[in-house]
Amino acid sequence: MKKALVLSLALVFGLGVASFAQTLTGSWDTTIGITPSPVALTIDSELIVTYTVSGWHFTSDTVLDETGWQEQSFDVGGALGAFTIGSTLVFDPTVPEFTSWEVTGGLSLAGVSFEATFDLTPGVTTLELVGSGTAGNVDVTVDITFGDGLGCNFNFAGVDIEVDFPFCCADVISTISFDCDGFVNAKFEVDGIAIPTLPWVTLDAVITFEVDSKTLVLTPTFDFGAVSCFELYITQDNSGNLTLGDIHINGISLTCTIGGVQFTGISQWAGTKSGLLKDTTYWEAYQIKTTDDGCCGPFAFDITVYFDHGDHLFDVAKIVANMSIQVATQFTFKTGISIDLSKDPAFTNWTIGFLVEW
Repeated sequence: MKKALVLSLALVFGLGVASFAQTLTGSWDTTIGITPSPVALTIDSELIVTYTVSGWHFTSDTVLDETGWQEQSFDVGGALGAFTIGSTLVFDPTVPEFTSWEVTGGLSLAGVSFEATFDLTPGVTTLELVGSGTAGNVDVTVDITFGDGLGCNFNFAGVDIEVDFPFCCADVISTISFDCDGFVNAKFEVDGIAIPTLPWVTLDAVITFEVDSKTLVLTPTFDFGAVSCFELYITQDNSGNLTLGDIHINGISLTCTIGGVQFTGISQWAGTKSGLLKDTTYWEAYQIKTTDDGCCGPFAFDITVYFDHGDHLFDVAKIVANMSIQVATQFTFKTGISIDLSKDPAFTNWTIGFLVEW
């Protein structure tokens, strides 16, 4: 189907279901400066979201300033049996382009430690293998390096990494692929999404992220599986009172809550917009939202990322964040920012407000 938009890995990596001992944590650090004469505004904002499950962590780090989206990185780490694994993936949203990918691995076996580090930047790959151990008073370390930093010169053709993980009410199959020039794509697949009124039909959804685009493909299959937390936006052609025509699936959405943090994802490419997309020109959005107790009173925070066809990393079009805290029973402070990447400057709106009640 036509080119589609999905989110930012920046939100997907931080989600799951509570039944798998998962946690969702993060921080939003923002500093806004105002110069009165001449009037000027600066903003430095960093959003970090970390999803932890079964000893693994998945972190998204997003950096913004008054000119727009400046840096995006993803970090993952954990243990797989006796192995420890870490990976860091960095993008430059201003171009947009892939910047670097580093993978580290370690193993301790019978007193011997093995470490491996793989680095990939566009057109350049290196691989370093290190083995070390101690026998009495003797320490031994072996360090082998492949690649001289001038190209993909140890017959590297590509790599695919597949990870299955729980995502709210579904099992997600994710695949990330690299070739010698860097990041190729990342795919997320959910199979067997059931349609409430058509129990014999299910849909398989595949989301593919590329550096400057993404696609969403829905494939119908026949299955009698039960419907979970996914919601499909369906319309059907009709003529007269009895004649039914084509069935159109115009969108898909998912909402779930993990330990007080609510995740919402919605895609609608036709029909009347709903939910987060209502009254917007965008066709896809993802949101993290939470309400918790602060030091003095209730604390609320939400960040929403909108997508549209464009020239930015993953086709992110707009980022909106809001925060409020009830400082006292009669006083609530609130602030929010809006980054519209289709405009210049991209930082389009900052609000500061308060509510006094008596």
